[in-house]
Amino acid sequence: MPDRSRDESSLAPAHDELPVREELRGERPYGAPQLDVPVRLNVNENPYPPSAAVVADMAAAAARACAGLNRYPDREAVALRADLAAYLGHGLTADQVWAANGSNEVMAQLLSAFGGPGRTAMSFAPTYSMYPEYARDTHTAWAAGRRADDFTIELPAALGEIAARRPDVVFLASPNNPTGTALALADIAAICAAAPGIVVVDEAYAEFARPGAPSALSLLASHPRLAVTRTMSKAFAFAGGRLGYLAASAEFVDALRVVRLPYHLSALTQAVARVALAHAEEMLGNVAQLRAERDATIDWLRAAGLVAADSDANFVLFGVFADRHAIWQGLLDRGVLIRETGPDGWLRVCMGTPGEMAAFRAALKELL
Repeated sequence: MPDRSRDESSLAPAHDELPVREELRGERPYGAPQLDVPVRLNVNENPYPPSAAVVADMAAAAARACAGLNRYPDREAVALRADLAAYLGHGLTADQVWAANGSNEVMAQLLSAFGGPGRTAMSFAPTYSMYPEYARDTHTAWAAGRRADDFTIELPAALGEIAARRPDVVFLASPNNPTGTALALADIAAICAAAPGIVVVDEAYAEFARPGAPSALSLLASHPRLAVTRTMSKAFAFAGGRLGYLAASAEFVDALRVVRLPYHLSALTQAVARVALAHAEEMLGNVAQLRAERDATIDWLRAAGLVAADSDANFVLFGVFADRHAIWQGLLDRGVLIRETGPDGWLRVCMGTPGEMAAFRAALKELL
């Protein structure tokens, strides 16, 4: 099977005659491999699709929306934002929630509003690899601090980096991607107090956190320059629906409304996402099972003599391999696709069905 660990297309020399921005020349588009293999555990999806009953409700909602497709959708997505606020709780209202096409668009809007030329965004590596790309695309300077060997953020070091760099935007992923590491609320609050600009806590995997883990949503009332982002792509089994969202102050949300593209959320997206939220209990029904599978996978990997990072997400970062690509390719040759990402020597596997995880363990055992 061919090696397709990354997208091979790029702005190659053949495009030199085009007036492309210099910093984009030679760059490859972001993306994980989309290969037709029996077991796909590389992009942190929920492996369980919506039930037939939910699909039927979604189809009916889509049909109703289609009857009005000659008209533009509600550009403010007010009803959807109200549903999202009700789901999040914490006393949030529709004017404190924003929604877009995946959390990627939310992040791009954040840097369009608060980044830009002469401004700096920062995070602490290893973390989500798209953050510096959002910065690049908005002409925002990028700065990266370092995480500790156990992938936690050492607060004194982080505060020192913030004091030295004076970033306009700080990204904190909790649970972090690709490591699965969650941050303590006290540390987030300390960073909010020290940061001169805005702080964005990316909670894309929050629903998978261990029971009792607090959310940064509880800090919003006391930190007006804080935003908490979420997505329906992971726990909600709605990756194909492309719905990301953010909670912050109403004034913060208004800043994003200035930079959003007109009618950025289609009527179909809004309608179907509202159905998913109405069925939240069912859509999230497999989260506890996926958490248990994650914890069992960590135990299995450690028993096999490997290092596995503690995780509050639906994936596990493990290693450490002298040649991680050989392990990645060996798994792919056995029909199992995982992600070659994170620090050198590490790989990431997201949680699948029991059958998929059994296939992963069997294939990895052969390689070990």
